[in-house]
Amino acid sequence: MEEAEAIRLKDIERLEQEECARRMNISRSTFSRLLDSARQKIACALLNGKAIRIEGGNFEMAVRRFRCMEGHEWEVPFETMISAPPENCPECDTPSIMPLFPAGLHGGRHIARRDFKRGASA
Repeated sequence: MEEAEAIRLKDIERLEQEECARRMNISRSTFSRLLDSARQKIACALLNGKAIRIEGGNFEMAVRRFRCMEGHEWEVPFETMISAPPENCPECDTPSIMPLFPAGLHGGRHIARRDFKRGASA
């Protein structure tokens, strides 16, 4: 689990190693070792057709964040997501809801839009 979190922070969220280590409450050198080990296992799995199994470690499950079309935002604990994912907004009861993904993932709220006619970022 620690190696998966190292990959998520560094390669998906694109944080600096110092910030990744701080978020994981470990030293920068320990973070670097975790990241190197995880990347080596991923490369081996990709190039040799092996499966990747993520298990063990000390971890805390993330909370999922949602937004309805009316603009209300709320969080749902992971344990609740497994048994009963939200179907309606708890504030206005609309069924038009969407998950908010962490930065860097498709559909996230931090994706820059590009105006291709002018070449400017929005």
